[in-house]
Formats: sequence, structure tokens, C-alpha cells
Amino acid sequence: MNVLQITVNDQTIDVDEPQGSLLDTLRYQLGLTSVKDGCSPQGQCGCCTVLVDGQARVSCVTPVRRVRGRSVTTVEGLDTDRREAWAGRFCDTGASQCGFCTPGIVMRLEALARAVDGADSSALPDLDQDEVEQGLLAHLCRCTGWQTIVEAACEHETSVSLASPVADRQWSAAAQRASLEGRTGQVVSAEIPVGRGGFAADTAPADCLVAVTDGDGQWVVGESLYEARLVAAKVQGRRTTVAPSWPIAVPDGQWVSTLRTTWVDGAYLETDASWCEPGGVPSPVEANGGAFGAKWSTADVESSSLDQPDVVGVSAAARRLADSYGRPVLALASREDVTRFGLKRPPVAGGVSADGTGVLRVARTPGAADAIAAGLAANPHLAEGVALSIEEVDVVGPPTSVRARASSWAEAVVLLSALSPGSSPGTAGDNSTTVVHSPDGAEARVSVDMGDGETNPSIDVSVSCGPVLDAVVLRSYCIGAAHMAWSWLTSESLAVDAEGNVHDLTVRSLGVLRAVDTPKVAVELVEGEGEPVNGSDAVFAAVAAAGWRAHGFPEAWPIGL
Repeated sequence: MNVLQITVNDQTIDVDEPQGSLLDTLRYQLGLTSVKDGCSPQGQCGCCTVLVDGQARVSCVTPVRRVRGRSVTTVEGLDTDRREAWAGRFCDTGASQCGFCTPGIVMRLEALARAVDGADSSALPDLDQDEVEQGLLAHLCRCTGWQTIVEAACEHETSVSLASPVADRQWSAAAQRASLEGRTGQVVSAEIPVGRGGFAADTAPADCLVAVTDGDGQWVVGESLYEARLVAAKVQGRRTTVAPSWPIAVPDGQWVSTLRTTWVDGAYLETDASWCEPGGVPSPVEANGGAFGAKWSTADVESSSLDQPDVVGVSAAARRLADSYGRPVLALASREDVTRFGLKRPPVAGGVSADGTGVLRVARTPGAADAIAAGLAANPHLAEGVALSIEEVDVVGPPTSVRARASSWAEAVVLLSALSPGSSPGTAGDNSTTVVHSPDGAEARVSVDMGDGETNPSIDVSVSCGPVLDAVVLRSYCIGAAHMAWSWLTSESLAVDAEGNVHDLTVRSLGVLRAVDTPKVAVELVEGEGEPVNGSDAVFAAVAAAGWRAHGFPEAWPIGL
């Protein structure tokens, strides 16, 4: 066997598969699970970033033979004080939620920090914001909205604004707030920014077989990811030249304002994964959150009421294959699998008239009509005197779900916001406050200042959602929700053809807004009474509505196309 020697975290390592990528070697031969696989081998998400001779390098597109005689450093190889310093900064600013993208970002920032003060000091320098934002162009983050990451690198402080004081920070309260906002169990600690969030692919036994899908959606198995992909002849993702389309036509009517949305992807970075022992229970795919309802959960896979392709049924595949092979099996969906078959928010098209009548068409999705009704009931200040008819229509395309963040009710509230006092459809620049209540009982108040046109917008958010519990976490989720809403409004789309096939298969083609293009978000947290509830969904809907209003109520989203 051809053996290659490399230096990883100051140790000489023999590599027995030198034809693979550096990512394959680090994760699957050496067990360095801080190096995450969000899109390999697309080289576009930055989650697998490591240092090679002190320079940041995306490891999934770096052949391992290229690092012969060079020094590779992962998060695990950082000096303990240095690693803890980065983790502390990310915790202090709320710069990590699920923690999947952040180890790669930490290594990118570490490279910038070493250029300033070397690698020996545990006291991290405050980095230049422009350099940080340019460095983040190599990364994607779905959760945080970038701002808190920039704060962690450049300022090491946040501008948490509270309408009333809250108690000192407690990790259990922080986890409670994170679980409310992420709608799945989550952990908040210094372990999360460095990648120890308990992701399924990280916790699989060392002797696991690895299963991936081939071009026909069938599962194939290998002793390693590299071997399985060779057998599967993995189809590489592409960014299509097919233009996005809007699958639902606006209903006929004398409308003062209309709205159409196209297909958008959940764009979560940890692709669906699950492992199982023979005769055992598959590991959950939700891990530490980060998908905001867009993943196929274990319950979804086992539900007979859902007709999903087996390709994203990783839990069921892991259990079936483990029983068949008599060994533990890790089933991994690729980025292309997730983009083609992952859950999307239902597209809509609608219009409202000056007399308060309107029609909202939504792609037929279980629970969509109920979600819209709940959103309208929660917002009587928008819906009073409005007769909005809901029409569910059949649309050919990828599977849809109302579990995606504020799905369907947010679209209804956005459409009705065109009728709110002071609105003037067709007029851009209105920065009056938009108020939205979520079905959970949260209230978000948002105003948008477009600044000098499109180049310098800012978003002011005030949110009330019961006891704050943890100001850093709640602020982080509100900033992330604002980013997600602005990205949905301005840049996100997915090309789907008339047969329902998704054509945009690279993670960059999903249109997630970059750090350099994200508006500054100021958040005020209002301490409330009673039971705490999710607040970031209300922020998401309110930012979408306020942003639409500020841009003059353009019909088709994203408005950047």
C-alpha cells in the first residue's frame, strides 16, 4: 500500500489513502471531527477550513497528497488557551448557534489573527472588520446572520439592549432559549463554537460502514466515505444556467399589491445524517439544531402520512442497512441530495385590494391552511376587516413543509402588511414601524432604514417573547432571523424545472446573503412575564414585511433577480 506521511497538529501521521481529500483523511482516518463536511467536494461552504502552514485552506478540495511535508492544523490542534479564547468570544457575542460552521470560521479568523500577533498569545487581537468580512466570503452560515461573528472577531462585545434588566447569564437558561428559538433541543456552551455539538456524523462508531446514494437515489455502502463515493460514482453539483421561475400565478383581481415567492432552500449546512447499530435505534438527525424545521426528522421518516424519497430518509436507511450488514452504518446525504429532496417552504402568490379582500394561493402542503389561519388570528391589527381567501394549489416540485421557519403564516402577514395604515404600494423607502405577532404569542416591531439606497440599509428590531432567559442567545437568534428574512426577500431562489427537478445543486447557488451584503441589525429585547415563547419567528416575519415595505412592495421575490 502506498503510504503518505503528513504532519497534523504537530504529529507525524501515516495516511493509507493518499488519493483522497485532506478532509477525508482528517475526519474519517484521524477522527478530527471539528472539520465539518457541509458540501464536499464543492469547496463552497467553508466548514472544512483548516490551516496549512498557517494559511486557511478548504480541505474538501485539497488532495491530501498536496500537503506532504507541510503542517496541518485543526481546531483540535490549537493551543488550549487559544482555542478557549476563541470559544469564549463566540459564546460572549452569540456567534455560534448550532456550531456546525463555526470551527471552520474560527480557523479562518485564527489565520488572520496570526498575521497580526503570531500564534503564541492566548490574548486574541481585535481584527479589522473589512478583513474579517472579506475572509467570511469563503464561508456560509445559516444561523447567526454574520453580525455576531464579526463582533466576536473585531469587538468582542455586543450591544445587547434590554428594556429591563435580566439575571446574570446561566447556561441552562441559555439552552432553554436556544431550544425555543431553534424548535429542537439545543446546548449552549463553550464546546459548541469548536464543533462539539453532537452531530450525527461526528458521533458514529469508528467501525461504521458509510452509506451514500448513487445517481439513481439508491444507497451504496463502503468501508469509508471515500470508498462509498467511488462505488456510487457521485454526481457533482452544479450551478445551473436555468432561470428561477415563480410556480404559482397571481390570481386575477383588482389588487393594490401582489406578492409571489419562488422556491427557496433551507440551506442548513449539516446535511442529513444518521447512524444505527444492528437492531438499534437510529441517531436523530436534528443534533444541535440549525435547520429551522427544514430537515426530515426521524418522526417524518417513520410517518406513513408523508411520501418522501428514501434518499433523505437517512434514519430509515441507517437502520435497514445496519440490520442487513450486521454492522453499524452511517447514512450520509450529500449536499446535492439535500438540495434536490430536502423540505422547502411552500411558494405562494396572492393579491389584496383596497377594500380588504384578497386571495393567497399556496402550494398544497399539509398544515399550510391552518398555519395561515393561525397567523391571521394572531394579527388582528392587520387582518381586521380583511377577507383573505386561501387557495391550495398543486405544484410540481420538491417536497414542502410548514415546519420551515414561520412557513405560510409569514407570507400571509407580509401580504396584508400592504394594507396597514401609512403603506403606499409602489413607493420605496418607507421606514415606519411594522408590527407582527406570531401564533406563539411573540411580538416583533421592526423598522428599516434604506440609508443611501441599497448600499447601506439598517434594521431596528424590538421583540417581546416572555422572559428573555438569555439576552445573548435571544439577540443572536433575532439577528439570524433578520438575516434570513432579508436574504429571502432579496437574494434567495432555486431553479426548478417544469418536471419538478431542482437544477441549482451547489450551496452557493442557493443565494444566501453574504456577510458583506447584510444590513446592520440593532435589537432591543423586552423582558416579559409568563411563559417564554419563540421570538425569532416573529422577527423573521416582521423583517420580511418591513423590508418589502421599504423596497416599495415589489411583486416578485427575491427582488434582486
